[in-house]
Amino acid sequence: MRSLWTKLIGAFGLVILVGTGMVVWLAGRATAGQFELYVTQTGRAWAERLAPTLAEYYAQTGSWDGVEHILQQSSAYTAAPGAPNTGWTESDSCISGKTGRWQEGRWQDNHSQGSASKTGSDSCTGDDWMMDMWTIAGNRLVLADENWVIVADTANALVGTRLLADDIARGTPVLLGGRPIGTLIVTPFNTPASPADDFLRATQRSVLWAGISAGAVALVLGSLLFFQITHPLRSLSSAAQSIARGDLSQRAWASGDDEIGQVARSFNQMAEKLQRYEAERQNMTADIAHELRTPLAVIQSNLEAMMDGVLPADGRELALLHQEALLLKRLISDLRTLSLADAGQLTLHRRPVNLRELAAQVVERLQLRIEEKNIHLRVNIPESIPTVSADPERLAQVLSNLIDNALRYTPDGTRIVIAARATDGEVEVSVSDDGPGIPPEELPNLFRRFWRAEKSRNRATGGSGLGLAIVKQLVGAHGGRVWAESEGMGKGSRFVFTLPMPLEAISKMIN
Repeated sequence: MRSLWTKLIGAFGLVILVGTGMVVWLAGRATAGQFELYVTQTGRAWAERLAPTLAEYYAQTGSWDGVEHILQQSSAYTAAPGAPNTGWTESDSCISGKTGRWQEGRWQDNHSQGSASKTGSDSCTGDDWMMDMWTIAGNRLVLADENWVIVADTANALVGTRLLADDIARGTPVLLGGRPIGTLIVTPFNTPASPADDFLRATQRSVLWAGISAGAVALVLGSLLFFQITHPLRSLSSAAQSIARGDLSQRAWASGDDEIGQVARSFNQMAEKLQRYEAERQNMTADIAHELRTPLAVIQSNLEAMMDGVLPADGRELALLHQEALLLKRLISDLRTLSLADAGQLTLHRRPVNLRELAAQVVERLQLRIEEKNIHLRVNIPESIPTVSADPERLAQVLSNLIDNALRYTPDGTRIVIAARATDGEVEVSVSDDGPGIPPEELPNLFRRFWRAEKSRNRATGGSGLGLAIVKQLVGAHGGRVWAESEGMGKGSRFVFTLPMPLEAISKMIN
C-alpha cells in the first residue's frame, strides 16, 4: 500500500463499492415502495369494483358465511340488473368447477338440481382468468367484518385474525345503506416465491449488475487517469533523489499546464538554480583561496627572505608587508559583510543623511589616489536634494567602492562625476567615468562576486572582485536598486543606485 497508484485505486474502488451498494439499496427500496403503491392502488380499484357485489351478497344472506366462494371466484359474480332483493342471481358462475346459485341461505348446485347447465370447465373460461391473474401476480383478497375480524382470505391463512387500524385504512369499505359492514383488502402474498417478490429481486439484480459494470469501467478509466497523475510524480521523486545524492543535472518530466506540471517545472527551476549556485560556490571557493593566497604568499616570501638575510628588514620592506596585511584584512572584512548580508543579519543604523556632505567626505578620503592619477572629480549634487534615511557608514562604503572602481579603470587625466537627483519617490545617485566602457554582454555580470572585467586578475587594475557585489548587497539592504550603464567600448560607464525618499520629503515636493 505504499504506492500512490495503489492507494488511489483502492480509495476509488471503495467509493465505487459504497456508491453501488447505496444505489442498489435505494433503488430496491424505491422500486419496492412504488410497486407496493401500484399494487395497492390497483387492488383498491379492484376492491371498489367488487365491494357492491359483496354488499349485495351480505344483503341477501344477512351474514358473511360462505363469502369465501365469492372471493375465490369474485370476477364471475355480478348482481343481475334490476334483480329483486329476494334472491341472489349469477350467470354461469364457477365455484370449484360447479355452477349454481345462492338461495335460502345456502349454495344450490345446478347439477344437483338436474340442470342442463354447462360443465364447470366450459362455463369458467370467460370469468376465471381474471381472478387467476391476481393469483398469478401474487395477490390475495382479504375481507374483514365491521369489527375488523377477517372472515375470508383467499390464502386461507388469516381467518379469525383481528386487523389493525393501519391495515383497515388501506382497504376499501363495503357499505350497505351507507353503513360499513366490512372492509375488502387486496394485498400481495407474503411468500418468497411470489411473482411480486421475484420481480423485486430481478430488479435488484439488474441494478446490482449495472452498478458492477459501471464500477468496472470506472476502475479502468480511473487507473488510466491515476497513471497520468503518478507518472510525473515518480519522475519528480526520482529527480529529487538524484539531486539529494549530488547529481544536480537531473530534471523532472513536466507536461501539461495542470498543478502537477507546474510543480515539475518549479522543481526544474529550483534544480537549475541549485546547479548554478553550486557552480558559483565552487568558483567562489577557488576565488577566495586565490585572493587569500596572494597576500599571504607575499608576506611569507618576504619574511623568509628577511630571515635568510636576502632582504633587509628596513622600513620600506616592513611597509610593503603592512600594506599586504591591510589588503588581507580588507578582503576578510568584505567577505564578512557579504556573509552577513546573505544571512539577513546585516545591521543598519539609520538616520537622516545629507548626500552632498557624505559625498564630500568620501572624496576627501580618496583625495590622495585622485591626485596621483590626475583625475578631475566633480560632485554634482544640488543643495536641494532631499535627505535620505540610511546608515551613513554603509552608504559611504557604497560610494567609496563605486569611486574606487572608477579610479581603477579610468585613464589618467580624465574625469569622474558624482551626481544625484530626485525622482518619483526615490533619490538617484550615479558615478560616471570616462573609462574604456563595458561590453553589453558583460553588464549582467558586473555585480557578481569575484567577477572582474580584467580577466588577468591584476591586483593593480582588477581589485578583489567583491566591491560591486558589496554595493549591491548594501543598496538592497536599504531598499534600493543598483545597475550599470554603458554605451559600448571606449565610451565610459555609469553606475547608478537609488534610495527610497522619506515620506516627509515626498510631501514637501508635492506641496
